[in-house]
Amino acid sequence: MVVRRVEALGQFLDSDDGKNLLAGTKRAANILRIEEKKDGRTFDGAPDASLYGLAEEKTLAKAIAQVTQDAGAAVAKEDFAGAMGAMAKLRPAVDAFFDKVKVNDDDPKLRENRLKLLNEIRAATRAVADFSRIEG
Repeated sequence: MVVRRVEALGQFLDSDDGKNLLAGTKRAANILRIEEKKDGRTFDGAPDASLYGLAEEKTLAKAIAQVTQDAGAAVAKEDFAGAMGAMAKLRPAVDAFFDKVKVNDDDPKLRENRLKLLNEIRAATRAVADFSRIEG
């Protein structure tokens, strides 16, 4: 089972979607690490959907929910290639979020909410693989 998971992850990371999602996930993790250290706290907990003012925030939240469900179901069936395929669907939403959204907004409530959304990316990808441990 471990071998199949590693093989599926390797194939996924060799694809453009895999490489770009890895970069986006690492960016989210780096921002979180810096801001958590600076604030002396973590950004756990669900973001407040009523604070989503930008389409990219809403799209990312929706994509995370769908990917979490789809990837979780695939992992439960030991369908690791399917789990990676589900993860690939997160890429466009992550890319758009980082292109259009200022994470460290001047409004502290928006900043916290956006950091919680980044934490949701980290949690969703960890359900399949700990992307923070992948070199590249």
